[in-house]
Amino acid sequence: MRHFIKRIAILFAVAGAVTLVGWKVDAEPNRTTMPELAGLVHYTTVRRGNVTEHIMTTKEAIQAVKNGQPIPPGTHFVLVDYRDGQVYRTFVMEKGSGWGGDYDEDRRTGDWQFQWFKPDGSVNMAENTARCQSCHSSRADEDFLYTLDDLKAFDGAVID
Repeated sequence: MRHFIKRIAILFAVAGAVTLVGWKVDAEPNRTTMPELAGLVHYTTVRRGNVTEHIMTTKEAIQAVKNGQPIPPGTHFVLVDYRDGQVYRTFVMEKGSGWGGDYDEDRRTGDWQFQWFKPDGSVNMAENTARCQSCHSSRADEDFLYTLDDLKAFDGAVID
């Protein structure tokens, strides 16, 4: 009997470890692409210690927000993360018509998808995109954006 209990305990320990490993969520392939940054408008900068984040989007998205319209499909929002004056990584939110259907309801953030990119523009598969969705889901009333007020206030000069 003691041997049987020991086997059951080992079985539960292994099952628990497999479950915990299964919960680790890194980047996943999705529809988000790295846009040409030169075509975007840098509208706000956020500073946190040695981190400087330049946030940018399209002229069309800015105009839509200012006109009280929805942000159009095809829009990119980009956060370029600088550390010590060098690009450390780039975060991209991209909106596509019907893209929310790619995820279960509990992970859906409208039609936005998220991806992290390395400085060379390749996808950074070590970043956790599910965490991005989770955090941005708290902003559903602001089209999942943290900088909606900055977009509304943008008058051509970067908000710093």
